[in-house]
Amino acid sequence: MEKKISSAVIRRMPRYYRHLDELRLEGVERISSEVLAGKMGLTASQVRQDFNCFGGFGQQGYGYNVKTLLKSIAGILHIDKGHTAVLVGVGNLGRALLRNFHFDVCGFTVVGAFDPSPEQIGRTIGNTVVRPLAELEGFVRGSRPDIAILTLPGPAARETAAQLVEWGVRGIWNFTNIDLHLELSQIPVENVHFSESLMVLSYRL
Repeated sequence: MEKKISSAVIRRMPRYYRHLDELRLEGVERISSEVLAGKMGLTASQVRQDFNCFGGFGQQGYGYNVKTLLKSIAGILHIDKGHTAVLVGVGNLGRALLRNFHFDVCGFTVVGAFDPSPEQIGRTIGNTVVRPLAELEGFVRGSRPDIAILTLPGPAARETAAQLVEWGVRGIWNFTNIDLHLELSQIPVENVHFSESLMVLSYRL
């Protein structure tokens, strides 16, 4: 039986990866759990417990090899698999993601972008040509992208997400203002709410 890993541990893995990649770029070859914990605001014990969930990666008295640990975490997060994504809704946020977000760092390639607006159709944004929304079903059924990125207006989110799942999408990265994880419980959904993060910052002020 596969070991159940808590969501808290899984959510820390990308943070470990980001900090380790920064260390790699700085030329650091080896790091202890104490130093890594200090960079992340954790305890060394927590770092070791997190990594032990996946078998542990360090050596007693040596610490962690930065490149080896990066590769191990990439495997855990499956960002070494070459996932594909379609983006639905090429408004301001959709365009910003296509132009500026480094999908490749997270192991994804955007293979299509779709929008109903005639003003957007045919534009090349980043490296992606915007297609008519009417072509979305045929593209998804034919190309079988792993995930869909929803950056369309909220009222259309539920119906579009349900259709995407029916057509074969296996995950949703949801930037609409509607939570979709409960009604789409058969697939993983990540709901992103910028306002919640800003309100948390307001509280902490």
